[in-house]
Amino acid sequence: MQVAYVQYNPAYLDVEQNLKQVEALLEGIEADLIVLPELFASGYFFRSRADLEAVAEPIPDGPTTQWMIDRCRQTGAVLVGGLPERDGDRFYNSAVVVGPEGLIGRYRKVHLFYEEKLHFSPGDLGFQVFEVTDRKGQPYRLGVMICFDWYFPEAARTLALQGADVIAHPSNLVRPDCPRAMPIRALENHVFTITANRYGAESNGHETLRFIGRSLICDPSGRVLHEAPPEGDQVGLTEIEPQEARNRRITPYNDLFEDRRPDCYRLS
Repeated sequence: MQVAYVQYNPAYLDVEQNLKQVEALLEGIEADLIVLPELFASGYFFRSRADLEAVAEPIPDGPTTQWMIDRCRQTGAVLVGGLPERDGDRFYNSAVVVGPEGLIGRYRKVHLFYEEKLHFSPGDLGFQVFEVTDRKGQPYRLGVMICFDWYFPEAARTLALQGADVIAHPSNLVRPDCPRAMPIRALENHVFTITANRYGAESNGHETLRFIGRSLICDPSGRVLHEAPPEGDQVGLTEIEPQEARNRRITPYNDLFEDRRPDCYRLS
């Protein structure tokens, strides 16, 4: 099946313009699964609570999720993208998984990074794997994590142990080390990973963050199938076979998960 990431530089708080820009980037793209960046339509480095409140949305009724659903109905694709979720008086850094039939599920970021802790509540839904299909109706299992979750091996491992074939990874990366780590996350869990990052810079009024671009797709052997440059809009499109992730036997005597020894691991 065809999978893709979208890398671009969103305008701060301009949801309508950002959705138009992503729409233009996806014009003519034929893919079964498309991953968009973290907070892809709102911008990231919020200057105030009021700015966050101005763009936070309910799921699935907000404009970003509805735009994604409409796009899926037109193309048959599954889309994963990040947005600021409003739920009552709480705000979450969330990602939604949508398809032609509508909302499939949501994930709320577990590991909040830097000043996200000033604005968002930590995710309370845990890590989940969703059963989805490609445009030919072939099923596969899709896990989701967001940006800084990559720093915690338990995140990807939890998704893999739940049966994920592919991990979608919407991101706004500022640290330079994630593109080195994601091939390892793919290798150690024998999964495909799709990291969709933004580029450019954003200021909260007293500090500027610079985003590293370098979106990438990795296969279960840890091979990088596609990587974007540090700057510039790009839709990275690659063919994968999700079921290749399911055979975790690495020698005639070793299976990546059957050989685990939880009785010997200290968990705390």
